[in-house]
Amino acid sequence: MASCILALDQGTTSSRAIAFARDGSVLSKAQREFPQILPSPGAVEHDPEAIWSSQLEVARRAMSEASLAADDVAALGITNQRETTILWDRRTGKAVANAIVWQSRISAPICEKLKADGVEPLFREKTGLVLDAYFSGTKIKYLLDSQDGLRERAERGEILFGTVDSWLLWRLTGGRCHHTDYSNASRTLLYNIHTLDWDDELLAILGIPRAMLPEAGPSSGYFGETSPEWFGRPIPITGIVGDQQAATFGQACFAPGSVKNTYGTGCFMLMNTGEKPVASKNNLLTTIGWGLDGKIAYCLEGSVFIAGAVVQWLRDGLGVIEKSIDVEKLAAGVPDSAGVYFVPAFVGLGAPYWDPYARGTIVGLTRGTTAAHIARAAVESMAYQTCGVLRAMEKDAEIELAELKVDGGASTNNALMQFQADLLGVRVRRPQVAETTALGAAYLAGLAVKFWEDTAEIARNWALDREFAPAMPSGIREALYARWQEAVERSLGWAK
Repeated sequence: MASCILALDQGTTSSRAIAFARDGSVLSKAQREFPQILPSPGAVEHDPEAIWSSQLEVARRAMSEASLAADDVAALGITNQRETTILWDRRTGKAVANAIVWQSRISAPICEKLKADGVEPLFREKTGLVLDAYFSGTKIKYLLDSQDGLRERAERGEILFGTVDSWLLWRLTGGRCHHTDYSNASRTLLYNIHTLDWDDELLAILGIPRAMLPEAGPSSGYFGETSPEWFGRPIPITGIVGDQQAATFGQACFAPGSVKNTYGTGCFMLMNTGEKPVASKNNLLTTIGWGLDGKIAYCLEGSVFIAGAVVQWLRDGLGVIEKSIDVEKLAAGVPDSAGVYFVPAFVGLGAPYWDPYARGTIVGLTRGTTAAHIARAAVESMAYQTCGVLRAMEKDAEIELAELKVDGGASTNNALMQFQADLLGVRVRRPQVAETTALGAAYLAGLAVKFWEDTAEIARNWALDREFAPAMPSGIREALYARWQEAVERSLGWAK
């Protein structure tokens, strides 16, 4: 009898694979970073072959470390960095260009042109998204416009588009399956979240042939099986979901009004709004959470582009730490940031500003400022950005939140989580299993093969690691946040 579910968690800076037992505990995991390609300011790319090879390697390694054979794996689930755009040749399976990463601002001019043409309300109404370079649709247009003859080949069905989940599925199945799920489709600017279909009007505006697009379906169900060459025997692939929706599912946010925030490369806060989409009036996104048992769960989302990535910049760009984990000790070396504010708008700002031309800003420097103050301001920037998103979300949902579930790499930083609770004025709750993104993909895959019976069984697996209660007086909280907003103002529009 199969003893686990294998989740592939393909992220922005690394590929991971985790084997989960029935109680949601981790049996084994493997991780490998892969290169970031930065061809020009604001542009971010990945080598699709590096994505594939690193993901296959860690999947095999996770199985090996737990002495798992293919027969021990009931099913495989995929979760992925969303919006990242890959085009490949249907016949050869080779990418025709580097992947354009979700962070990339390369298609910002296309978005500006579309806004000038007055079509943003149409996109917003149909897709729940704002017209921003973040999403896949304008990235596809950019690639089709950049290579002579590529659009014509795409129209003939020779070129396929996929977000990273579709790319991995295509490679895992030996080119037999070109599919995605509702959650990933809803991040493309091409998918009508009300009719659950690619939208021909939007495709025509962007000049994108429908023949390129994967078939979209529920997040839990049969997508195909792996080719025998990868793991010795085929493993059914029964779950696909975008990473932030996966974390929401892994956090057991099944009830409308429940909220989680993931502190990864970026910060992403999602609120389950139930079976009906809620249109945002405060610059958030309306998106599909997942499709399960014939029903759609919709979410409100606030997307912050740079969160944990600011720590990578302290390591790789500024050179003030050797390893990312060192930032906690460095930041703890001072009692506060001494009035320094760090707005990490390296690739523009997401919610609630949506300014692709904002750029990174550090303000409040004095002769007394040290690397520790800058590190503390960098870490605190994650909490400030999250605060802005939460306030917008409370306005849209017309409720005051009592608690926030958290996950992601930076959620292990106790000082950050306490500052987050202080700044929000709500309880912050961290689960025992921190790998909620991979866990959500595993749960959706496992439900399809009855490894888990239902969401009630999954909810019983959730267990608290630590709760952080707010202790900061409201007057100090508001003063700090007002100062942060002043710092943000200084970063807006810088690169325009």
